[in-house]
Amino acid sequence: MTNDTSGDVRLSGITKTYGSFTAVHPLDLTVPQGSFFALLGASGCGKTTTLRMIAGLEEPTGGTVHLGDQDVTALPPYKRPVNTVFQSYALFPHLDIFENVAFGLRRRGIKSVKKQVEEMLDLVQLGEQARKKPHQLSGGQQQRVAVARALINHPKVLLLDEPLGALDLKLRRQMQLELKRIQTEVGITFIHVTHDQEEAMTMADTVAVMNAGRVEQLGSPTDLYENPRTTFVANFLGTSNFIEAEVDARSGDDIVLKAGGGKLVLPGARCGAPTSTGGKVLVGVRPEKISLTHADEAGEIPEGRNRITGKIADSSFIGVSTQYVVDSPVCPDFEVYAQNIDRDPRLVPGADVVLHWNPAHTFGLDAAQDIDAGVDEGAAS
Repeated sequence: MTNDTSGDVRLSGITKTYGSFTAVHPLDLTVPQGSFFALLGASGCGKTTTLRMIAGLEEPTGGTVHLGDQDVTALPPYKRPVNTVFQSYALFPHLDIFENVAFGLRRRGIKSVKKQVEEMLDLVQLGEQARKKPHQLSGGQQQRVAVARALINHPKVLLLDEPLGALDLKLRRQMQLELKRIQTEVGITFIHVTHDQEEAMTMADTVAVMNAGRVEQLGSPTDLYENPRTTFVANFLGTSNFIEAEVDARSGDDIVLKAGGGKLVLPGARCGAPTSTGGKVLVGVRPEKISLTHADEAGEIPEGRNRITGKIADSSFIGVSTQYVVDSPVCPDFEVYAQNIDRDPRLVPGADVVLHWNPAHTFGLDAAQDIDAGVDEGAAS
């Protein structure tokens, strides 16, 4: 199956404008056969428009859509080997679950549907609900009926438009795992649009983070989280702390930076900024990578760690961790997430602390480019 490209989705220079507004800037994107792909971004970033152009529900202003070797740009939706699952489910209320799933087969004139429908209901674990009406099912069950109805036609690609948006948090998490299981079993290409970063990271093999009609970064969930290339991506996938620093020197493969009168070390391989002496770098570190030590115990911090001083401004206990906001000379609102294991009772608002972390957990962005573009665009979208 790895060499099969019949289910590849290839967008070449695809763009969409409405009058003077550009919803999607020229976009080149390939979604490999059999992958679970997510388009992730805030409202208005162009992700749903992109999905609708793949489905044929929206006509591109320019560019082409290929499914495998077939150019489907000019084909109407019903002639494309794709099916779409919407947030609203769009089930037929007067038909039972069996007939909802059988609908696509019957419309194509297939007489003997029982075996296929039963197999599809078993796939989504709803075999015992076959004779119920949609209103008798929970939201999560209705969503699975919608998926079964879409898959029974054996599309090459299943498009999912915010499919879990109407579900409560616990059910949404269950359905994330359920959809991933179904995709793994049927092995077809899933393209999933969502604004929920946890949803994208839980389900997708590859995520395209969209911002203002462009793909800001493309990669695996781990790569996007650990190696964001812009502040927008760093803050859309979780939270990041940023320190403005200046390149001081090179030390082997590392870059030594000056920030707030102290020194920080950044791995050269994780720096997306020019590294000439005196150059500006935006240093990033995730809140969960940081340790918090009371100033009285600063002497016990191991050598070789990046460290900055500060004062706890606020703390919030959220069960699995305590979230601290620390006022530091290099960053006024430094966030730290500390696991609630042997918590130091002295770590309360007003306490002087040292923040420290492994230099390997630091990433660097181009300060000039990112402050001008990434932060402002992120705020605007």
